[in-house]
Formats: sequence, C-alpha cells, structure tokens
Amino acid sequence: MTRRPLIVVSNRGPVSFGRDESGARVARRGAGGLATALRALLAREDVTWIASAISREDRALVAETGGVLEAGEAVPCRLRLLAHDPLAYDGYYNAVANPLLWFVQHSLYGLAEQPALDERFVQAWAGYAAVNNAFAEAVVAELDNDPHVAVFFHDYHLYLAPRAVRAVRPDALLAHFVHIPWPQSDAWTVLPEEQRRAVHDGLLANDLVGFHTHRWRRNFAACAADVLGAGRDREGRVVHGGRATMVTSRPISVDPGEFDALASSADVLDAEERIARTRRERLVVRVDRTDPAKNIVRGFTAFGLLLERHPEWLGRVSMLALLDPSRQDVPEYEAYRRAIEREAAAVNGRHAADGYEPIDLRIVDDFPLSIAGYKQYDVLLVNAVFDGLNLVAKEGPLVNDRAGVLVLSENVGAHEELGEWAVTVNPFDVLGQAEALHAALAMDASERERRADALAAQVRANDVGRWIDTLLGDLARVSA
Repeated sequence: MTRRPLIVVSNRGPVSFGRDESGARVARRGAGGLATALRALLAREDVTWIASAISREDRALVAETGGVLEAGEAVPCRLRLLAHDPLAYDGYYNAVANPLLWFVQHSLYGLAEQPALDERFVQAWAGYAAVNNAFAEAVVAELDNDPHVAVFFHDYHLYLAPRAVRAVRPDALLAHFVHIPWPQSDAWTVLPEEQRRAVHDGLLANDLVGFHTHRWRRNFAACAADVLGAGRDREGRVVHGGRATMVTSRPISVDPGEFDALASSADVLDAEERIARTRRERLVVRVDRTDPAKNIVRGFTAFGLLLERHPEWLGRVSMLALLDPSRQDVPEYEAYRRAIEREAAAVNGRHAADGYEPIDLRIVDDFPLSIAGYKQYDVLLVNAVFDGLNLVAKEGPLVNDRAGVLVLSENVGAHEELGEWAVTVNPFDVLGQAEALHAALAMDASERERRADALAAQVRANDVGRWIDTLLGDLARVSA
C-alpha cells in the first residue's frame, strides 16, 4: 500500500541556519531529540516540515524566500519556516510552553507559591494561541495544495493548532504525538478552566493522539473525561464533540546504526581516551540537560550519601556529569543550573582528597563526549522526576563496553520498556538512590552482563524505524 505524503509540524525543524567563520550561510542539524528522531522519517516518506524560524539566519531566509525551501543538499525535505512576531513567540515559548506546560506535565511546581497566573499569563497565552494559529494557517495552506496529505503535529508547543485546522478543514487527517508525560487530571487544575479545556479540546480535534507509554495514554483518557466530559466508544477511542480519537502508546527509540558509527568515530575515540586516562576504578555517568525535570541535584545528593554510607567507595568511584545547558533564558532553568553547581561543589567539598574529586561536572554541549561517557560507564544514572521517555536510557546501553548497569527512575517513560533489566529507583528517595548506586556498583559480573546484553538487544530490536512504522500503521488505520 502506498503511504500518503506527510506534513510534519513541530516548533523546531530538521535544520537551522547560521553563518560560518567566512560569513557564508550554512545549515546545521536541528537541535533537540525530537528533530533527531524524526529525521529518520525523511529518508522513507515524502515530508513537508513546518517549523519556527528560530535563529537570526532562519528569519533572514524567511524574508528572502517567503519561508518555503525545497529539498536539496542543505535541506533534507521540503521545509516551511514561520517567522513569528517576537513578542508572541516569547510568550508562547518562554512563558507558556516553558516553563508552564513543561512544569505542569512534569509535576515540577511547588504549589504553595508557584505558579501565580496574573496578567502576564493572559498576555503569554495570547502569544501561545497566536503562534498556534500561525502554524494552523500554514498547515491549511499546504492542505490547499493537496487535501489528502496527513498532518502530524508534535508535542506541547502545538496543543491548540489541531482544533484551528479542524475548524476550516473538517475532513483533514490529523495526528498528534506528545513526547512528554501526561499527568493525572488534578495536575491540570494549575491552568484556569478555559485554558485546560482548550488544551484537551485541541488534542481531541485529531484523529490520532500518541504517547510513549500506556501510563501517559491512560492518564490522557481519564483527563479527557474529567476536563471535557469525553466518553469512550466500543473500540476504546475517546469521543468528544461528535468525533472519535484513537489514542495509542508507541515508545520512541534511536537508530542503532547511527550510534554504532558514532562510537567508532575519531572524535568519540579521542574523548574516550581522555576519560579512560583519568577515570577511577568505577565510573558513574549521567548525560542530561540542565532541566529541573532531570533531577540532577537529588542525584548529586544521592552520590554524596553513597560515599558517606559506603566509604569503601571513596577514591574508587567518581561521577562524570555531562550536562547540556538548557533554556537559560527561562529564569527557573537558570536558577536550577546554579543549584546544580552548588550541590556538586558541596559534595566535592566534603569528599575530595589527594587529587580525588567525586563529581566531575561539565556543563557543555559536546555530543562526542557524551557518547564516550556512554562507552565508559559502569553505572548510568537516569533518575528524572518525570520524563516522557528519555533516550539516554536507550543510547547508553547501545554503545557501552563495560557491561554497565542502568539505574532508572520509575517515573521515566523508558522504565515501562526497560525496567526489567534496570535497577529501579524512586526519584524523590535520595537514600534509596544511594543504595541503588551501591547495589549497581557491587553487582557481580555475570548479572551485569546479563542485564546489559538484554538492554542492548531490546533497543536494537525496537529501534526508531519500528517506532515510525507503528505510527504510520496507526495513521493508516484511522484513515481507513
């Protein structure tokens, strides 16, 4: 069966433009895990990708070309860039999407004081709606060219766009994948009723809504009932406003071939040699963004407790924390970065001696170094507060050479798939995390190898290609 062409819609696109040292315009691979994962779709399907013009050079291209770029050497697909009003985009991205929706969906708010939604929220929500409407208008323009194209929205930036498209193209085939957790309905009462209804109503304008886990899928169906009074039909679809929406769970993954090639690349081998030259007997690695949801401060606290409760590890184990600076224009993220640095300094201040520094903290965007860290870990710590999936838990086991043990938060989406072979932790229990690190470090070789082999086999058998195939199969079913 021939699959229909796709319109992919996301805030970030597959490429972003800048200038090199000579001043020439260059295309760089789009940042973020979503853009990376969806690139695998481009080699197999006829894709038009609609995304925001984020860099200065992106916006210059929109001014020159109208924003539509045909596929070529620099652009892997037909690309439509949208240059939004700067004030509207600031409210959309820096106030509503991050931190508000992100914090609600990752259960990050301490509700005694935050959030406090005042007139700034009203203005920011107007910006969120305006940017979503701009995306919807671009989708409708593409549907005017071919009304049979399927539209595939992605993530929390675009909750309102599907309803805006549905209002003018009632027969369009619309799908939306949410890559972050979906909390239970009480969490959504942080948003005023009008906005929380708009979020759920926008998603239910789609024919298909996808999540990474059964847990998030169940929560969404329950929220639709609680927030909108939505029902279920005999096939399990969520019914609202006379429309039935299929809701699925499909865990995203990575491309094993890409990581195999990276693991043997010159940059990674050079970084790995530097790690191997300075590492201790045991190495705990974490690879994250400086995001409050990643739970880095509690992880550092737990590592300090490990050294206090099990002093036999002093001088024998260190932690390499490779952290990509994230959303530093958002005050909450900048404050969390400072908290990370304070806790690392506190642990090192208590336990450093004779050239031994327990936590090697590096806040840097260095992907080859991260791959080298994956290869060298004895324990990989993924202790997020909540996470939609978390690709670190899949990337590390693919390339690790030391039968490393995965210590994994029960609130990470990947736990549903990988928990059988991981050491499970509660992300709030720092004492439990300290003991889990000890158990992982002390685990006998045969058990380490059994778990590591099973993790790698699971990821290889369920790669990003399979994720794409299942999603396209879901689209085919709802279109039929």
